[in-house]
Amino acid sequence: MSENQQAPNRRNFVTKAAAIVVGGLISVVAPVAGVLTFLDPLRRKSDTRGMVRIAPFSSLPENGEPRKFPVLDTLVDAWNKTENVPIGSVYVQRTGDDTVRVLNSVCPHLGCSVGYRAATQGYFCPCHKSAFAISGAIADPKSPSPRGMDELTAEVRNGEIWVKFQNFRKGSPDKIPV
Repeated sequence: MSENQQAPNRRNFVTKAAAIVVGGLISVVAPVAGVLTFLDPLRRKSDTRGMVRIAPFSSLPENGEPRKFPVLDTLVDAWNKTENVPIGSVYVQRTGDDTVRVLNSVCPHLGCSVGYRAATQGYFCPCHKSAFAISGAIADPKSPSPRGMDELTAEVRNGEIWVKFQNFRKGSPDKIPV
């Protein structure tokens, strides 16, 4: 009878050992996968914004009058990725056959939205009456703005306007990125 009892015990041992190994793997793999998923945003590299497509070059008038365009970009926030999110706006002016001047549409004084006036061929901030030339320079010496409008790095690639969009500290005479 002892031989018959040993055979089932051996079978039970292999079954129990396999169950312990599989159970141990499951109890280790699942929490590790959960922790890695939870910590994933911390492992990613920080978002360094590059060039953003603005509009086709052909959408600019040939007479050099600036046009205002929204800046749309993809935002990544922890686990979420949202495309075509408005992050600002710019004025784009044709300055040559394939060159442009791009100005941030925010006033460097307090951050109000600047408008373009075709009649005076310049920009005007309605909040504190800052006036800017078409180049973005301060047009009125009594202007409360500490500096001219912020010019952004831009290039024309394959008939499209690309801009390195960024905002700068308001109220400072220096152009300090934020």
